[in-house]
Amino acid sequence: MDLVTAEQFLLNQIPVRHRVLFAPVFKNAYDAAREIAKAEPVLQVPSAEDNHGRVISWAVDLGFQRLIESGAWPVDYRWAYFAKPTGRYLQVKLSHSVLSISQVLDPAIQPRDAVFRQNARINNREPYFALPEFDDTMMVAGLPSFLLVHGYQEFAFAHIGVPHPVHQRDYIYQTPNLLNLPHEVPSDLPPVEETDTEEVMSLKAEIDKWRQDNGYE
Repeated sequence: MDLVTAEQFLLNQIPVRHRVLFAPVFKNAYDAAREIAKAEPVLQVPSAEDNHGRVISWAVDLGFQRLIESGAWPVDYRWAYFAKPTGRYLQVKLSHSVLSISQVLDPAIQPRDAVFRQNARINNREPYFALPEFDDTMMVAGLPSFLLVHGYQEFAFAHIGVPHPVHQRDYIYQTPNLLNLPHEVPSDLPPVEETDTEEVMSLKAEIDKWRQDNGYE
């Protein structure tokens, strides 16, 4: 299989013309969480203030669910259970990969090592992401996984990353801060189809074969 870099594949799966939609979703979610907290005394006690990030997280999930349902971001989603079915998280289903959303203190560091994230990022170990330590593993064994991370309290950053399968090594690739993207997509950017290089097409074909062989929808 020809090598595909994480940056190439991420651009194919989430092109810039879709990334520019994310900053308004985050801003609206943070604003909504703040207004909800102002209106509800139960969310103003110190213990609730310390956990304000939870309200932000729920507002962000709703924002992205609505973005997808509106058709503006032409992907799918599902509410997937954690490895231990104590709750669910929003899993965005891209054409040949998946994405989840997490809050972090430091955008350069992977979120805590939850089992569902362990299981997802192991699919990023294939050599199509140019990791020489895994060159002996040439077979696609699952869908590549991305992380969209943002903060707990302040509306300061949002990044999409391809997490390294070794948790301590954080990311194979991570975008610059999405909040700094222009509000409109420059007209000279290549269309999505032009990111389908020979290497990316080869990877997509391998993923499609894995899906067919494993009955994955």
